[in-house]
Parts: sequence; structure tokens; C-alpha cells
Amino acid sequence: MSAMDLDEIRARVDALRGQDLPTHGGRTLAYVYDSGVASADVIGREVLAAFSSTNGLDPTAFPSLLQMENDLVAMAGRLVDAPPGFAGVATSGGTESILLAVLAARDARPEIRSPRMVLPTTTHAAFHKAAHYFGVEPVVVDVDPETKRADPGAMRAAIDEDTVLVVASAPSYAHGVIDPVGPIAAAAAAAGARCHVDACIGGWVLPHLRSDEPDQEPWTFAVEGVTSVSLDLHKYAYTPKGISILLHRSAALRRSHLFASARWPGYTMLNTTMQSTKSGGPVAAAWAVVNHIGEEGYASLARRARSATLEVANAVAEIEHLPLPPSRTRRSSRSRRTRGATSSPSPTNCSHAVGTRSRRCRSATSRRRSISR
Repeated sequence: MSAMDLDEIRARVDALRGQDLPTHGGRTLAYVYDSGVASADVIGREVLAAFSSTNGLDPTAFPSLLQMENDLVAMAGRLVDAPPGFAGVATSGGTESILLAVLAARDARPEIRSPRMVLPTTTHAAFHKAAHYFGVEPVVVDVDPETKRADPGAMRAAIDEDTVLVVASAPSYAHGVIDPVGPIAAAAAAAGARCHVDACIGGWVLPHLRSDEPDQEPWTFAVEGVTSVSLDLHKYAYTPKGISILLHRSAALRRSHLFASARWPGYTMLNTTMQSTKSGGPVAAAWAVVNHIGEEGYASLARRARSATLEVANAVAEIEHLPLPPSRTRRSSRSRRTRGATSSPSPTNCSHAVGTRSRRCRSATSRRRSISR
């Protein structure tokens, strides 16, 4: 392979990029999240590049990354009502956060030889990936066929002495509705199991809608029995990919997904996540974007996304043969049926219109790819 000059490389990269879906303008669903705030994009890319060569493996070598990660964990904790003594880590995305939550639940109960976790059918596929990786049996429970929310009674009935984890979503990826976390978490606590809330979609947007939705379904650490919460920054915090935050109610609950080993001739390996070497770019870029947009900025973006979602739902409901239940259209944001429903992204859900004027979305089905978190 011969060396290429810089201009040739740029031309080739531009040609390759031209085959991709657009990352800005609100026309690509699920894969990218466009805030429409140009300055946030600028500072995010700038800091991502500046920290791309740093290594999150060792915080003593790059203490800036540790400080920024701690700041992000603290910000996330405030959003989801984390109690004093909570702990958290930055991961590469929602899937890694979920993997670690399942691993922590399994390894905290070594006496259980055949661990199980109870999942609504609407939970993200990452839980099935975790089940496959870690040998935890998924017990899948049907949701309410009308509301698409988890059925607390059915979830409770599925819990047994081998259950190490019970899962709820805030909101579910496919339907954008918040599961009834209160009774689900209570059932888990009564059985001595952990309860994880997957808020990878809603974690950075639902808290900013509370003032408009005072009856929003409770789903944070304010709910007794919730032991961990995951929320993605590269979704509705609009940061460069890939970064998510996994929070635990206490540092003790986090301990079982930490890894340490000195059983080799090299350095002592100490990992808080699945990865060892990892670029510090995503953490630093997230820190920059989150601090630039700020709380008021996120509240404004959340309201715009919510408003656009309802406009699109109303438009879809007017199309013959594509009616939506009346409760999903033209309802107040205080509706129980839709409360907390964000523009949950999926390749066939055209409700993602953040930072742009509300518009009909064109399908990207023909170029659908596997969704990564």
C-alpha cells in the first residue's frame, strides 16, 4: 500500500462519507441526534479532537478525564434524584451500561447458580445480549397490549428465588412510554433483587419536562427499590458518540462490575467498565457540550422535541388506515397514557425532530442498519 498525500486522503474520505446518511437536519432517525445548536457541534468536535489521543485506562496519567467523568456523573445524578453516596461510571454507550448493570447484579449473588432476570418484552435487545454473554436467563413478560407498558402484576409473578435483576424502561425504545417503575421496583426489592431502569433514551430529556408534566410517571432513584439507572449522553444530551452514564444507588452496588488483576507480569489492571484502553475524547466532548448547552438549554430542547413529537403524531393520525389511539394524539402533555413519552427513535418512528422545524419524516428503511447504542 503506497502512502497517500493529505489532499488525496481528504478526497477519498469525502467520497466515502457521501454514501452515508446525513447526520444533521433531522432526517436520520435513531442513529444520530441533532440538537440544531451549531455552537454545541463546534465545541464538541473541537474537544473530541483535542482529547482523542488521551487514554482513559489510567486516571493517574490523565487526571483531567477523571475530573470530567466525575462531573458528568454528578450532573446525571442530579437529574435522576440520586441519593447521597451514589456512584457511577461513564461507558461507551447504552449497551455497555446495560451489560455492566446485568454483570453487577449477577456477580453480587454468587450463591445463585442459575441467575435470572425479569424483562418486559419491550426492553432493549442489549439485555438479551447481556443474558447471552453472562449466562443470565431472561424471563420475558408480556406488556399491556393497549398501553405497551410493563404489567406490574405479571412482572411480580415472574420473579422467583433465582431472580437477580428486574428491568423497567423510561421510556421503552420502541413505544416511548414509561413503565410503572414504582410497583416493579417494589416487587424486586421484596424479593431481594436489584431493579435497573433503562433511561438511555429518556434520562437526559424526561427530567427537563417535569415542570410541564407534573404527573410524569416516577422512574428515578426517588422510587424506592431502584438500584441502578442508565442514561445516554449521545442521545438527548446531544454529545458526540459514544458515551453513556451508569449510576448505582451506592458504591457498594457498583463494586461487583469492577475488575482488578495483578496476575500477570505487566501493570495492575483496574477497570470500572468493560474496556481498558479507551479514548478520552467522548468523555471530554460530552463534558464540553453539556456545560455549553446548560440546564435551560436542555429544557428548551426537550420541550421542542416533545412538541414536534405530538405534531407528527397528530399528522399521522389523520392519514387513512394509519390511526393512532386518541390518547396518543392531541392530548395534553399531562396525559397518563403519553406522559414521559419522548420522540423514541426507531427507524420507523418519525417523531425525531429536534432542533429543526417540525416536518414529516422520510423513511430511512431502505438504508436501515443495526442500531448501536
